[in-house]
Amino acid sequence: MTPVLSGARRFAFVLVAGLALASLPTAVRASTKIQHLISPGGIEAWFVQDSTVPLIAMEYAFGGGAAQDPADKPGVGNLVADTLDEGSGDLDSKTFHERLDRRAIELSFGSTRDYFRGSLRMLKDTRDEAFDLLRMSLTSPHFDSTDVERVRAQIISGLRRETTNPTSLASRKFLEMAYGDHPYGRLASGTLESVPRIDVADLKDYVRRVLARDTLKIAVVGDVDPETLGKLLDKTFGGLPAKASLTPVADVEARKPPQRAFIPLDVPQTLVAFGGPGFKRHDPDFMAGYIVNHILGGGTLSSRLYREVREKRGLAYSIFDALLWMDHSALFIGYTGTRADRAGETVDAIDKEVRRMAETGPTQQELDEAKSYLKGSQMLALDSSAKLASALLQYQLDGLPIDYIEKRNAIVDAVTLDEARRAAQRLWGQGLVTVIVGRAPQAVAQPAAAAARAATAN
Repeated sequence: MTPVLSGARRFAFVLVAGLALASLPTAVRASTKIQHLISPGGIEAWFVQDSTVPLIAMEYAFGGGAAQDPADKPGVGNLVADTLDEGSGDLDSKTFHERLDRRAIELSFGSTRDYFRGSLRMLKDTRDEAFDLLRMSLTSPHFDSTDVERVRAQIISGLRRETTNPTSLASRKFLEMAYGDHPYGRLASGTLESVPRIDVADLKDYVRRVLARDTLKIAVVGDVDPETLGKLLDKTFGGLPAKASLTPVADVEARKPPQRAFIPLDVPQTLVAFGGPGFKRHDPDFMAGYIVNHILGGGTLSSRLYREVREKRGLAYSIFDALLWMDHSALFIGYTGTRADRAGETVDAIDKEVRRMAETGPTQQELDEAKSYLKGSQMLALDSSAKLASALLQYQLDGLPIDYIEKRNAIVDAVTLDEARRAAQRLWGQGLVTVIVGRAPQAVAQPAAAAARAATAN
């Protein structure tokens, strides 16, 4: 589990991060200096050398993720991610975390649908120890039964909380409706039924199959020279197996709308999740879809859904949606919350606006304003070492060229109104998959009806 930062450690990173925020547009402006580094041992990385502040940020990923969990044991990759740093090499869990804390090293792991990801942040002076702790985590994790059971209990506790969390219930149901028995239909965290059945052998088998050099992608930003970084990468990752042993995952299209589901839950506010099939990253209409989705629901205060649902009708405090693309499929999904007695009206308003966008598309003014916003926001999205490293890793996972940062604004500018309208029709022309979580309308009305009967009786 990623440890909580101590006061000293938190202060160190707040100080360095503050300096980085002021200076790292330099790294973005120097995007042409992104290097394709190949270590002496053949490990590849995208690398930006920046000595402005004494900080190094690394993001990396192995192909696999939750899609590699056994079908009857979802949550294996997630449990691996939460226990890899619970002792390794000759260090037990307590000593391992003490060393992280004492040296102000941030190390974390996570399992997404398609990738097992990791993050490492350190000050320049602690780089050797930081990379060595990561090496031990990846190559010799203990998976001590005491630590595994403690982490398992934490995960189960979280899963129990999710049984009364409207957003968690809606997300789980949405994925089930969209993907059924496909691995994408399961959440990475697992279930209350599966997590207790995961044993240490499952964790070790996952590590053996997934953590390998042939699917590894790495991005590094910070104060280190290429020669030193190459040696660090070889020492850290060189001991991993050369090839992963992954279970093939089939391409799948999310089930077509319209579909609707209701989950009863006695909560003050009803949650509405809505979505449907999206665009994979290399779909010719991807950028047009990305822009038109910003206009519909991705632009928060400026979006059509925000104006129609909140400003005009006062149905919700906030509403948003986003495109999600994966290796084998793609979705768009959005959320809002409203009063139970207005849930139907809210769903109708969303559906109406989505249909209108599908039928007519955006206006030229909306398209121009969205382009301007998305181009300007690029700098804010890359204003720290960690953010830049994360973006460079994602570009690799998406199969984009190393100079994509330089090309992106031109790609945005090139989208025409006709392309945006075509993308809108493709995304939303079939309607929506909708999941509603909350009180049934009749349950909401019941107290008032009972009060009226009581008044009549008196």
